[in-house]
Amino acid sequence: MNKRIAIVANTTWNIYNFRLNVIKKLLDEKWTVIVIAPLDEYISYKETFPKVKHIALKNLVRDGMNPWKDLALISELRTIYKKLKPDIVLHYTHKPNIYGGIAAKLSGIDSIAVITGLGYPFINNGIKKKITTGLYRMTSRMHSKFIFENEDDMALFYEEGIIKKDKGRAVKGCGVDTDTYAPHPNGVVKEKTIFTFIGRLLYDKGIVEFVEAAKTIRKKNPHTQFWIVGELDASNPSMVSKDQLLDWIEGENIIYHGFQRDVKPFIAKSDCIVLPSYREGMPRIVLEGMSMAKPIITTDTAGCRQTIVDKVTGYLVNVADSTDLARGMHDFLKLSSEEAHNMGEKGRVRALKHFNSEKIAQDLYDIVSQT
Repeated sequence: MNKRIAIVANTTWNIYNFRLNVIKKLLDEKWTVIVIAPLDEYISYKETFPKVKHIALKNLVRDGMNPWKDLALISELRTIYKKLKPDIVLHYTHKPNIYGGIAAKLSGIDSIAVITGLGYPFINNGIKKKITTGLYRMTSRMHSKFIFENEDDMALFYEEGIIKKDKGRAVKGCGVDTDTYAPHPNGVVKEKTIFTFIGRLLYDKGIVEFVEAAKTIRKKNPHTQFWIVGELDASNPSMVSKDQLLDWIEGENIIYHGFQRDVKPFIAKSDCIVLPSYREGMPRIVLEGMSMAKPIITTDTAGCRQTIVDKVTGYLVNVADSTDLARGMHDFLKLSSEEAHNMGEKGRVRALKHFNSEKIAQDLYDIVSQT
């Protein structure tokens, strides 16, 4: 008899961008797959996977703190689980992990929580961290396993006493499609050297440090350009203000390309991909840049430090430190075209070996199938 698995996330966008490799693997192994997530335009993934049943969640408010809405989410998920009777539920992101875990336990169904990154609550040591940590600690026994996208996050859950050491497993992020993100010529001598930030415009992604470093570098290196590709995220408390973005756009140091659904052309035209994030699960844009053989500058922090080899495939810099970020950019500018090319090529090899989406899907499948 085929096994049935439900995959729960806080957006269909999350499914479309990060979980299709896992869905494909499960379908290849003859599992029945049900996706449960709030509906958005990324439901287009169903065109690729018509056999997948999608159930639209109505009571999941991603960053809301209304306890009545969260209770409604537990009730909604419990109703869905009792009706579908999956053999196992794979929960992604904080709210599904916490409230979905409760619903699964009440329904007598096996559950796995996937920690895709600790995000704003854990980066900012305030009341949200205390609440989120407490909720995870309270509900951890309701999951048979926790899967982490980097080992630093797993170690933190051990240190905080959230889970016991026999419950955690780590994989290397969600993976990157190394065929889709194929190499593009790099290390070529050009009139301008382009450093590119791609991601949501959030303070904790290091966007301010990127802009400050751009000002520093351009004073002595006017042949450089600094691109930003991404959108404001009004639902995230770490979003930069619209006025601040407008100041950057009107200044002379930044070229803003807005939100782009397909970032490959922008990676291809870049000489170096920069992500000065404060903390990540495993940054997808870094993996995409590596897969396209682009050198990387990122921070020496959880999730980011696991992606590159310092001074081999890119540069690690200090967190929240625009001066050190500028240092990393300056070091890159000192490379010859051949050295820059070789750095990107070594990143491509690393992406193929460690972060290929098929390998990550296999690693996660091995954990799920043994539950």
